[in-house]
Amino acid sequence: MLDRQSGPQGTITGIGSEEHSDDASTGRSPTPAKIGFVGLGHMGTVMAANLAAAGCRVIGYVRRQEQIGGVQGLGVTPTMDIADLFDCEVVISMLPDDAAVRSVVFGGDNTDGLAAGLLPGAIHLSMSTISTIAATECASEHARHGQGYVAAPVFGNPDAARARQLFIIAAGAAIDVERCRLLTDNLGQTFAVGEDPAQANLIKLLGNIMTATTLEVLGETVAVLRKRGFDPKRFIDILTSTMFAGRVHRIYGNKIVEQSYAPGFVMPLALKDVRLALAEAAKAGVTMPSATVVQDRLTAAIARGHAGLDWTALALVAAEELETDGRAP
Repeated sequence: MLDRQSGPQGTITGIGSEEHSDDASTGRSPTPAKIGFVGLGHMGTVMAANLAAAGCRVIGYVRRQEQIGGVQGLGVTPTMDIADLFDCEVVISMLPDDAAVRSVVFGGDNTDGLAAGLLPGAIHLSMSTISTIAATECASEHARHGQGYVAAPVFGNPDAARARQLFIIAAGAAIDVERCRLLTDNLGQTFAVGEDPAQANLIKLLGNIMTATTLEVLGETVAVLRKRGFDPKRFIDILTSTMFAGRVHRIYGNKIVEQSYAPGFVMPLALKDVRLALAEAAKAGVTMPSATVVQDRLTAAIARGHAGLDWTALALVAAEELETDGRAP
């Protein structure tokens, strides 16, 4: 099993698989200290680099030749052949949506996916934000091949990932969650929420709804303040040091005041998560009017050419709406 020995900086000095029995059909066992990583985007690249810095041998799957140099500079060994990940004890995926995760798990285009390729006893640690249906399907496919599947979506942006301050919601078989905790605890703070992987994804989707609706309200409020000639920075400082001192209000409130909408969690991905959350609500027979408003705002933002901006640009849409409607007092 995974074994932790950490120095004062949290360096991982031992990851083992001594308790795994060899696969009788191949005579092999998962390679100690070898971690696979699929999905080296803005978040995944930082996370993989952190694991490499903590002492893991990280093999990163890349699709394009031009990605190789950048990945190597982070201490990650690149490969363009996903089969090079098949003898890893744990493979982490950090992918944008259901389709991408299903493709990696089930394979396609004459290429085996992780389920067909990983050794029995290996774990797929899925850190993507996906639907509960996709999580259940992937968990079932891995179980069919004698592998573990842990859903561990994260709350946080690339800056939080860089600082190892992600909040990780983990669900799966208890023994698999604990085996992966060595890795997740080196990326942030881990919250184990049960044995059904779908529960982790449900929590992440509903958490993203709460963040999105907060951004919408912040954006509307700042737009009104500006139209009335007040300094929104002073307002945000007061509110975030008193009634609304949470991370979302503090971090995103300041970005909205500064009109800092640089690409981060881009609008189409935010819209994807809102739609998934609304689908979960519909399955439960619950309406979410505030989430529906945010869905409409995100759709409008994308239609207006803001697709490449961070979801804090909900504030930009709020300001545009105020100007268009002429509702300023």
